[in-house]
Amino acid sequence: MKKSILFIMLTGSTLLSLGQTKELDSVQRANLAYPIIYKENSELSYTSPMGEIGAPSGYVINGKLTTSYMVLASKSLPIAFSLNPDFTVRVRDEQSAGVRTPSFRLGGTLYLRLSPRIKYYQYAELSFTHHSNGQDGSALLPNGIINTVNGNFNTNYLTAAYRFGYFTDQLAQHDYFGFHHKVGLQWHKWFAYEPILNGNYGFSRLNYDFSFRVYQNLENRIEKEKWRVNTSLSYAINSLTNYRFLAPKKRLNAELSANYSFPFMQNVFLMATVGYYGEDPYNIYFNDKYAYARFGISSTFARYRLK
Repeated sequence: MKKSILFIMLTGSTLLSLGQTKELDSVQRANLAYPIIYKENSELSYTSPMGEIGAPSGYVINGKLTTSYMVLASKSLPIAFSLNPDFTVRVRDEQSAGVRTPSFRLGGTLYLRLSPRIKYYQYAELSFTHHSNGQDGSALLPNGIINTVNGNFNTNYLTAAYRFGYFTDQLAQHDYFGFHHKVGLQWHKWFAYEPILNGNYGFSRLNYDFSFRVYQNLENRIEKEKWRVNTSLSYAINSLTNYRFLAPKKRLNAELSANYSFPFMQNVFLMATVGYYGEDPYNIYFNDKYAYARFGISSTFARYRLK
């Protein structure tokens, strides 16, 4: 009897082990590989002394902290879901070194894989985001000027996007490259927002992002992202008071960012950025228009893995 029980236990253990070591098929591999791409395509966090150089206000240091919590990423599903907190603060260059009105963004993103290919990937995104500044003062002062000290700012929006890209071949002891694109539409008007934004804010925006990345083979043992060059263009297409459709001075936001990671760094870059805000994305400061430069360090889910 004891021998029979032992035989059954050993047989069951063997079958379970075989089931666990069964190789993944191509669809399951894609379902597990794509969430890694979703995270690598996340926005950069950064810390920047002096912040946006060229802004109407002077800053001591600015920072953005964002991430993606991938709460659904199953080998059995072509869809995934993440929660995306995003906090931005600008410490003002004044005696109190105050922040005044930080930007709080919190939302979620649903991803749909459109291709089983990983080298040439394609997927769609649909995101919902809440954006506010934690203030409850009147957004407009009695003299008609926007209250940037403690004025309320809030809006909610959807972003629908199509992402695609490809990786070049990986050769021993050689760098390889990644080319990554995002085309999207941002839409605010279906949800609650601060009334002062009517006619003054880009409620509908066309967005295009491009990212060129260089991946390094360190001694053919470590695969590491060493360069990330990002460009982004965003254009408001809704009606704006006193601005025609072809008015890039107000409607256009554009940015070019170069990020380099030294061999001794991991998931961190040195950052140099130049850009133009026709509409400052920092909550109640949306009416500011200026060219800027930003320097510091940046970070995201950069590729770094042992071979």
